[in-house]
Amino acid sequence: MIKSKLKKRFPSELRMDLVSNDWVAIATGRSQRPETFVKHQRIKEAILPKDCPFCRENILEKAIARRDKPDGGWFVISIPNDFPAFSKGDQLNERKEGPNRIMDGLGYQEVIIMADHQKQMAQFSQKEVRMVVDLYQERYLDLINKKFIKYVSIFHNHGQEAGASVAHPHSQMIAIPVIDPNLRDSIDGAESFYRNQGECVYCQMIKWDIKDGQRVIYQNEKFVVLCPFASQVSFEVRVYPKEHLPYFEKMDEDDKELFADALRKALSMIYQGLEDPAYNFYIHTAPSDKKSYSNYHWHLNILPKIAIWAGFELGAGIEISTIEPEKAAEFLRGIK
Repeated sequence: MIKSKLKKRFPSELRMDLVSNDWVAIATGRSQRPETFVKHQRIKEAILPKDCPFCRENILEKAIARRDKPDGGWFVISIPNDFPAFSKGDQLNERKEGPNRIMDGLGYQEVIIMADHQKQMAQFSQKEVRMVVDLYQERYLDLINKKFIKYVSIFHNHGQEAGASVAHPHSQMIAIPVIDPNLRDSIDGAESFYRNQGECVYCQMIKWDIKDGQRVIYQNEKFVVLCPFASQVSFEVRVYPKEHLPYFEKMDEDDKELFADALRKALSMIYQGLEDPAYNFYIHTAPSDKKSYSNYHWHLNILPKIAIWAGFELGAGIEISTIEPEKAAEFLRGIK
């Protein structure tokens, strides 16, 4: 393990994200102990299965795709969202109003629903996470081939604080004709780094983190789980393929098995170590707009909701993390 020889003289460090060139503040001088973050427990909802819209007997009638348990019965299904922000159509109807551009909100929204009302993904076995990953990939491959679709977002909200309007465990997929601005910034940053350095920025960061060792919390043959050097929030965790791969949907069977292993470990460590916090996770993968994104490197971000952005974070756009990624990783590595 390589450790910095520099002594910390200030109450914080400003660390730059190599992809976005954005800065984050790590409050090293007033850093909290990892154990203090368990106080930020999520609001537990007491919605019973009989009142849950995802536990209705007719839910299977809506299923677009499904994965079943080995002993029978469904484990995870995908259904159309009953309250979509985007809906399918034949034309984008692009137009202008003065200097402003508009198009219709064309797209597709699906909900990936787990069968068990109480059991969340952090409690799944590797085989169960693998079924979810398989369904993600199947639906992604279908949605990217829809007319006008350029981008498919896969995300999971856990807990009210993370925006989960229904307590029943579920993920969502949204396919739209424009590219996520956050992803666009990451792609542009990766391209700029490659032009200047001749190497994938993510590959360089991953190699350094594995060599350095301080921020890695788990790895297997093909994936590494780590707390990024310039973490956006306290206890941010990312899952990266070690090999340079731009596209999530092109994973083969071995890749999916090892990705399921890495994702299960990451969620379980956060669940146990922070005592079931609210969190969001999302997949950033190269878009499906037929352009080349050979310098991008897909990954999954997990962002626990254990702090609230206040005036400085909102005004300056600079997050102040009250625990160093190195300490967060050390704490999570110790979770059994």
